[in-house]
Amino acid sequence: MRESLKEKIKKRIIASQEAKEKIERIDKESQSFYEFKERIIKENIISEEELLLILSQEYRLPYLDLDKYKIPKENKDLLPQELAFRYKVVPISKIGEVLTLATSNPLDIVALDDLRLSTSFKKIDLVLAEEKKILKALNYLYSSQPLPQFSEEEVSLESSSVSDIDLETLLKESKLPPIVRVVDLIIYEGLRRRASDIHIEPTESDLTIRYRIDGILHHFLSLPKKNQNGIIARLKVMSSLNITEFRIPQDGRFKVKFEGKEIDFRVSSLPTQFGEKIVLRVLDKQNLSYGLKNLGFSQVPLKLFEEALSAPFGIILVTGPTGSGKSTTLYSIINQLNKPDKNIITIEDPVEYQLEGVTQIQVNPEIGLDFAACLKSVLRQSPDIIMVGEIRDKETADIAIKASLTGEFIFSTLHTNNSVGAITRLIDMGIEPFLVASSLIATTAQRLVRKLCSYCKVEYEAPSTLLERLGFKSKDVKFFKPQGCKSCHQTGYYGRTALLEVLLMDDKIREMIVKKASENEIIKYAREFKEFRSLREDGLEKCEEGITSLEEVLRVA
Repeated sequence: MRESLKEKIKKRIIASQEAKEKIERIDKESQSFYEFKERIIKENIISEEELLLILSQEYRLPYLDLDKYKIPKENKDLLPQELAFRYKVVPISKIGEVLTLATSNPLDIVALDDLRLSTSFKKIDLVLAEEKKILKALNYLYSSQPLPQFSEEEVSLESSSVSDIDLETLLKESKLPPIVRVVDLIIYEGLRRRASDIHIEPTESDLTIRYRIDGILHHFLSLPKKNQNGIIARLKVMSSLNITEFRIPQDGRFKVKFEGKEIDFRVSSLPTQFGEKIVLRVLDKQNLSYGLKNLGFSQVPLKLFEEALSAPFGIILVTGPTGSGKSTTLYSIINQLNKPDKNIITIEDPVEYQLEGVTQIQVNPEIGLDFAACLKSVLRQSPDIIMVGEIRDKETADIAIKASLTGEFIFSTLHTNNSVGAITRLIDMGIEPFLVASSLIATTAQRLVRKLCSYCKVEYEAPSTLLERLGFKSKDVKFFKPQGCKSCHQTGYYGRTALLEVLLMDDKIREMIVKKASENEIIKYAREFKEFRSLREDGLEKCEEGITSLEEVLRVA
C-alpha cells in the first residue's frame, strides 16, 4: 500500500528532473512511509497540506483545517492524553459508538489497532490534518488552563542561536510578561501533576515540554521556536546560571512556594544541536519518609532491612539503576538514625535535600574533591554514620570497607542488577573477598513501580499461560489492570511504591564469599535459610494485593 502511494505521489508532483531524482533517492533510503513523507516535506518537494490532499483523494478521507475548527474542551475525555500524544491524534467528535480522530499519518496501522483496542468505541473514523496543527490542538485540548498568548510585538526573537543575541536583549526577553507567565505555567503544571522532572527540550522546529510522572515521560506542550531563547534565559536567571555561557553544561538551584510549602528545584543545562536543554528536578522535602516503614516495602524484606540496621558497624549497600529510589531510601535511613548523640556525615554528588543536624558535603572533582578524598577527610571528623552517595571506583570502595572494619557504620549505593551482584561487583573492582565478607552487613536491590489508581483500576483474569510462567499455582488469584480516569490523568496509575530485595549476611554467606561461590549458590542458600525473595517475587506479591499490575512488575523486574 505504501509503495503504490509513493508512486502516486511522485506522479502527481509537477517537479523538475532534479526533484524527481531526489524523490527516488529519498524513496530508496526511507525505511517507512512516515520517514518518506517527513523527508519530502522537509526538503520542500511538497508541502504537508498538498500531501494530505493527495492522501484525502486516494483514500477518500476528509481533510480538516484544525485552525478553523473549534474542538470542544470536553473532547479530551474521549481519548486518554497519553494515547493522543503518543500517536498524535485529536479526538474530533463522537457519534454513537463511532469516534472520529484527526491524524497526519493514516497509514499507521499499528497505531489504529492500538487505539481501537484501548478505547470502548466500536469504530474509529479518520480525518486528515497537518501535524503542527494537531500538536497545537492537543496542547489546547489537554492543558488544564489556557496558555499565555505570544504576540509578535511582545516577543520577536527570530534567531535560532543564542550566540547571535547580546546580553541586554537576552535579559530583556527573559523579563517579558508572556515569557514569565509561560515559565510559571510550566512549573505550576509540573507540580500540580506530581512531576519528578520537567524537561525543556529544543528541537529543530519548536520547544518541547515534557513531564516525568511516576517514572514515565509525558508530553505536555510544544512552544514556538522563536520563544526558545527567552524561556531558557528566564530559567537560567531564576537558577543563577550564566546566561551568556551556552557552550558547557551548568548546574543551579531555585525555590518556589506551592500550596503553602517550599519546593527546591535542581536545574541542569546541557548544550545540544538545537540549543540548550534544561531539566528541572523537583525536590519536595515532604516526599522524604522518616524511616523505612513509610516507603511501602513489603513485610519480609523490611524485617530483614531493619535487622541489618541494628548492627553496630559495617556497610549496607543499596543497589539499582538510576531512578530506582536509592537516594530516597538512604535519606530515609539517615532520618531514622538522626539523633543528637550521632555524628552523621554525608558525601553526595550533588546534595539533593538539606537535612537538619546532618553534615553534608558536595563532591567537586574539578578541584580534586572526589568521593575518595572526601571520605579520607571525613574519617578524621569522628563520625558515627557515613553516607557515601556512590561507590564508583576501587579507591572509594577500599577506604569505605576498611573504615567499616574500624567501627564506622557506612551506607552507599552501587549500580548492579540485584543484591547478590553487589558482592561480585566489589570483587571485580579489586577488593579482596575476605574484606568484602568481613565488612558487609547486607546488600539490597530495589526498583520503583507505579501504583494502580484506586479510583479506576479494574479486576481482570490474567492469561493462564502467563501465570504458569510466573509460578502461580492457584488460578483464583485476583489481578487488576489500569483503566484511566480524571484523578490519574487517564494513565491508570497514581504514585509509586518500591520493590525490595535484601540479602542479609551470616557466617555461611561470608564463608561462601571468601570461597568465591557463584551468585546462584549464594541465592539458593539465602532462599532456604535467610527468607530471601527476588525483586520479581516481591512485585508479584504486590500484584496479588492489588497495589500494582503484572505488566508494571514485568516492566521493571
